[in-house]
Amino acid sequence: MSVQPKKKQQPSLIERWKESDNKIVTTVRELVWVLVVVGAIALTLFLVSGTWPAVVTIESESMVPHMNVGDLVFVVEKDRFGPLETWDTGKDSGYMKFGDYGDVIIYRPNGAGDIHPIIHRALVYAGVNETYQFRTGNYIYNYTAPQAGYITKGDNNMVIDQVGWIDGYRGLGSLEPVKPDWVVGKALFAIPLLGYLPLNIVPVAIILIAAMIIYEFYASWKRRSREESEEEPEKSGK
Repeated sequence: MSVQPKKKQQPSLIERWKESDNKIVTTVRELVWVLVVVGAIALTLFLVSGTWPAVVTIESESMVPHMNVGDLVFVVEKDRFGPLETWDTGKDSGYMKFGDYGDVIIYRPNGAGDIHPIIHRALVYAGVNETYQFRTGNYIYNYTAPQAGYITKGDNNMVIDQVGWIDGYRGLGSLEPVKPDWVVGKALFAIPLLGYLPLNIVPVAIILIAAMIIYEFYASWKRRSREESEEEPEKSGK
């Protein structure tokens, strides 16, 4: 009985795609790899922070000197690593973050989801119609909360957000005390200057993709040159 030789198994579509030298395929393959890496990083950040966005960039000087323009701030859920502390409670407990008492929170102004969140310090949690007195230098003013929520202020600002934007904030009207469900999270730590990358994400992405394409062409050229140099001795020996 003769034994039939086994037919050589043809490589699968995925294997052919992985091993292809076609320029279009290799470019797409690199782009897919970048997307997978970015997705893995985003998922890891979300799992660690418990909220989204897990990072924000400082775009104004309202938190100077404790946060500066271009700082990349890592954000965690408001009750992760301990309950959210206001300046008022932090002063009693000794809890400090970013050079002063209490937590710096990231919140959606008036709950709006289509506007960049604000990153300012939580001063106190006010009840409905509770009045608080604030001082900035020699300037003293009172504020009565129309609803329960956090009273917030930029460390470099003269007045609280709820007074500073009394004439309206980007079409939202005056800012109201921050309800707990408007809080995206609290700032954990910041890395200077790294936030300029998200601020310029489109040109950075274009540069990276262009660099990948150029590298792929260079690698293909080197591979062809090496193959041609290996073929020349074989031809000369015939």
